[in-house]
Amino acid sequence: MPENASGERLSIGVLAIQGGFEAHSLMLRSLGANTCEVRTAEDFEGLDGLVIPGGESTTISMGIEAGGLEGPIRAHWQNGGAVLGTCAGMIVCDDAHLGLIDATARRNAFGRQLQSFEADLTVRGAGDEPLRAVFIRAPWVERHGPGVEVLAAHEDHPVAIRDERVLACAFHPELTDDPRLHALFMAMTTSARDREREREEAER
Repeated sequence: MPENASGERLSIGVLAIQGGFEAHSLMLRSLGANTCEVRTAEDFEGLDGLVIPGGESTTISMGIEAGGLEGPIRAHWQNGGAVLGTCAGMIVCDDAHLGLIDATARRNAFGRQLQSFEADLTVRGAGDEPLRAVFIRAPWVERHGPGVEVLAAHEDHPVAIRDERVLACAFHPELTDDPRLHALFMAMTTSARDREREREEAER
């Protein structure tokens, strides 16, 4: 659900360095979230969730560094915010980059552009019906820690995982008309926001 008990809408930022950030924003808005494009540290103000979209992981990482965004992204996560990383965004979240997930992603694991494909996946938490997943120069999860939940696999390789408040997938959910992956992320974001506010209330 995009709202908490008080009816307040979620505020979700989409990192707008490269990749399909506009498609993510459209999907999230269709589900009732307020969205903004994140390019500067100031854009993190008031965000409940953050999407790191696909593209090219090296380019995105360089953009994060050039924009001074690594600190704000880590602060968002450390302060209880949720994160969705898709395709290259999964790589950027891994333990060799931002370290938001206890996992290592392998780049271009299924092959390069010519080996792009679609597949039906059953994603835990997204209902019983298979979800059509678009893989473009996709990674897979090479290694993950014991606290990481595997939500979906393809050819025995994890392609969607959850590590507490971070949801990471190897495919592009924004390129289909199926909103369930984004809805799952929004539900995670709502829970994370409500828990953080309860903690703040308890400390007052």
